[in-house]
Amino acid sequence: MRTRAAALCAAAAVVAGALTAVPAQAGTGPAAVPKAAWKKCGTRDHPTLQCAAVRVPLDHANPSGRRITLALTRVPHTARAFQGPLLVNPGGPGGSGLALAGFVASALPRSVAARYDVVGFDPRGVGRSRPALNCVPGHFRPGRPDSVPATPALERANTDRARSFAAACGRKYADVLPYMDTVSAARDLDTVRQALGAPRISYFGYSYGTYLGAVYAKLYPRRVHRLVLDSIVDPTGVWYQDNLGQEYAFNDRHRALMAWIAAHDADYRLGRDPEKIEARWYAMRAALARKPAGGKVGAAELEDTFTPGGYYNGYWPYLADAFAAYARRGVTGPLVEAYENFAAMDASGDNGYSVYTAVQCRDAGWPRGWNRWRADAWEVYAKAPLMAWNNTWYNAPCAFWPTAPLRRVNIANGKLPPALLLQATDDAATPYAGAVTVHGLLARSSLVVEQGGGNHGVTLSGNRCLDGYLAAYLTDGRLPHGTGTVDAVCAKSPDPKPLTSKAASARSRGSALHGLLGLRR
Repeated sequence: MRTRAAALCAAAAVVAGALTAVPAQAGTGPAAVPKAAWKKCGTRDHPTLQCAAVRVPLDHANPSGRRITLALTRVPHTARAFQGPLLVNPGGPGGSGLALAGFVASALPRSVAARYDVVGFDPRGVGRSRPALNCVPGHFRPGRPDSVPATPALERANTDRARSFAAACGRKYADVLPYMDTVSAARDLDTVRQALGAPRISYFGYSYGTYLGAVYAKLYPRRVHRLVLDSIVDPTGVWYQDNLGQEYAFNDRHRALMAWIAAHDADYRLGRDPEKIEARWYAMRAALARKPAGGKVGAAELEDTFTPGGYYNGYWPYLADAFAAYARRGVTGPLVEAYENFAAMDASGDNGYSVYTAVQCRDAGWPRGWNRWRADAWEVYAKAPLMAWNNTWYNAPCAFWPTAPLRRVNIANGKLPPALLLQATDDAATPYAGAVTVHGLLARSSLVVEQGGGNHGVTLSGNRCLDGYLAAYLTDGRLPHGTGTVDAVCAKSPDPKPLTSKAASARSRGSALHGLLGLRR
C-alpha cells in the first residue's frame, strides 16, 4: 500500500498539470452581502440550533441578476476563544447539511465545538434551499428493470429511463442547470462567509464535500482558516473515472461482507467459505429478478439495499440477517425491511438524485457515445459484478445531459494553510488513492489513515485515534508530520457483531453519522 501510495503522490504534480485551473477572478460582487438573520429552531437534541437563509446569485458572473436561496443552520460558539464559523458538508452531491451542524457540534469534544459557530447548509438545489430540484418524482420506485442488461430489451429499458430523466431535468430546470456545478456551489460559500460577517471560514467536509472544500480553497485560499477533508474524492477522475473506480472498490467491500458472514457461521449458517456464500448471494439475486420479494425487491432493488453496506459496516448485521432469512428459509420479510431501511435512495430521495446528476453531469466531461459506457460496464462486470451496471445506470443520464460540461478543476494549492486529510485504506466510495493524490496537491497538508478500515466517513464515528487528530487540529492547528506518504496511522475500528449480541442490538453513534452522509459519494 505504501509503495503504491508513494508512486501516486510523486505523480500528483504531473497529473495536476493536465487539469484546468480555476479562473482567479470570482466576478465583481455586490457592494455588500446582508448579514444572515438567525432565528431559533432548536430541537430536543440540539436546543441552541438556529436557522437562517442567505440569497446568492444564480450566476456569479452576473451578481445583479437572478438570486436563489440557501438554507443554513448554526450551533453558536460558547467559548471566548472564538475561531469563527466551521461550515460542514455531508457530501453527495445532493446531501443536505442542515442536520449535520447539530451532529458535529455534539460529537466534537465540548471544548472544541465551543470555539466555533458550527454551520450546516443545503447547497444550491438541495433540500430547503430554493429552488430545490426534483426532476422525476419516484424515479427509483420499486419495479425497475434488472440492472444487468442480459438482453437488448433490458438495455433499451434502462437507457430509455436514463434518457428520459435527463430530458425531464432539461424541461423543468433549463434556466438552472447551467449553474448547477461545484464551482458555483463554492462561490456560494464565499457569499455565505460574507453573510456570516467572517473574514475567514473553517470547513469540514465528508465525501463529495471534500471536493467542494478543495474547490473553495482553490478559489479563496486566503479565506480559509482550517480545512478538514474526510474520505477524499480523487479530483483527477471527476467524475466518470471516479465512478469506474468505485465499482471495483464496492465489489471488494461486498466480498468483505461475505467473509464476515463466513466468520460468523454460528449465527448465519451460510457456510464458512466466502466464495460459496457469495455464490448464494448471486443465486438470491437471480431468484429476485424472477420474483421480487414482497413484490418490490427485485434484482436492482437488492443491489440498492446492499450498497450501503459498502459505506458502513455497521449495517452488515442487518443485511446478513435478511440474506440468511431468504437464503436458508425463503423468508422475504427481513429483506423487504432491509430495503426500506437501507436502500441507497432513502438517504437523499428524488431531490438528492436530481442534484447529484445535475452537478456531476455539469462538472466535467462524460462520454456521449453509449458504446463507450457499454464496453466499460461489461469490462468492470467481468471482474466486479456487484455495482458495475447498477452504478452505470445511476450515472447514465450524463450521457444524455442537456447542458454542456465544464472542465474539471485543478485543486493544486500552495497558498492554502495546512489542511487535515483523513482516509480509510479500504474505503469503497472514495478509494484510498484519491486521498494520496490530494495530499500531494495540497501543500503542507497532513494525511491520517485508518489502516484496514473500510467505512466511508471515518471521524466522529467512535475511533478515538482519528478523533484525537481532528480535535487537536480544530483546537490550534496541530498536525502530525511523518516522513513518508502518510503522516499518521490509526488502527481500524472493530468490526460489528451479529445482532444476537447485546453490543449490536442498538444503532451506534457511527450509524447516526452515516445516516447523514450523501450515499453515492
